[in-house]
Amino acid sequence: MALRIKEVCKEKGTTLTELAEKMGIAQGNLSKMLNGNPTLETLDKVAEVLGVSTGELFEHTLADPNTITCPKCGTRFKMEE
Repeated sequence: MALRIKEVCKEKGTTLTELAEKMGIAQGNLSKMLNGNPTLETLDKVAEVLGVSTGELFEHTLADPNTITCPKCGTRFKMEE
């Protein structure tokens, strides 16, 4: 999976349960959203709560850290600054 939300939570010293609470939703609902096809709105909210950019929620390729890979279709996208 190209999303690295669990890793970012760990870096920030929080759990998915705490993240869900801060978002005002149940942890089970958060897990379903993230394991399904999360919307950009959901990813933006997760990033906001964690204090990171939305792009930081995706794995970056080692060859180009400004490229992210879609967790569902595998398409690579170039991040613009």
